[in-house]
Amino acid sequence: MFSKTLIVLAVAAQVFAGPFITSPVATTTFSGGKEATITWIDNGQAPTLKDFGPAKVSIYVGNAQQQTTLQTISASVDVSTTGEVKFTVDPKIGPNSQEYFIRVESLSLKDATSPQYPALAFSAKFALDSMTGTFTPEIQAQIAGQSTAPLATQTPAKTGTAASTSTTASSSSTTKAAASTTTSAAAKPANGAISAKAGWAGILIGAIAGVALF
Repeated sequence: MFSKTLIVLAVAAQVFAGPFITSPVATTTFSGGKEATITWIDNGQAPTLKDFGPAKVSIYVGNAQQQTTLQTISASVDVSTTGEVKFTVDPKIGPNSQEYFIRVESLSLKDATSPQYPALAFSAKFALDSMTGTFTPEIQAQIAGQSTAPLATQTPAKTGTAASTSTTASSSSTTKAAASTTTSAAAKPANGAISAKAGWAGILIGAIAGVALF
């Protein structure tokens, strides 16, 4: 089952950078059943890739407040010692769509302002074709929710932070994070990767990690 994450942005006072995703970008199309590569660089802002350290890399869909994991690309990859991860796109995770994005979650670094939340980095939204799956009504609702809870618009990246306590129900895990929201906007870089100042909320609301990202 897909992992569902409910995120009510946490306010972060400083810019989070970490891995700046250089692929996929807004114009990228990966194909179901074929090998794809996720790449990133250190954009020179804090935290550094060394600070970000080991991270979980996954394909997600959703909006700034609700996101669903569709495929785990790597359960743990040290972003400071490698700049890419290769994987085969599972064609069953969804339909042909441009609603997919990559989420990188640090397994050790926490948000400087809200240490109960992990540091996060996001790619711009990108397309998947040659897909054979479908989105559930719940996922469709999350995507539709972008109109009221926009994701960060992918552009040059800075990462926001957010996230939560997790509980498991049947085979899916639900994460819920409660925190104050902010109306700060995040920066929009050229490649569509997410850059957020003031955390997830900033990314989201206005732009998140959210920045109208997608």
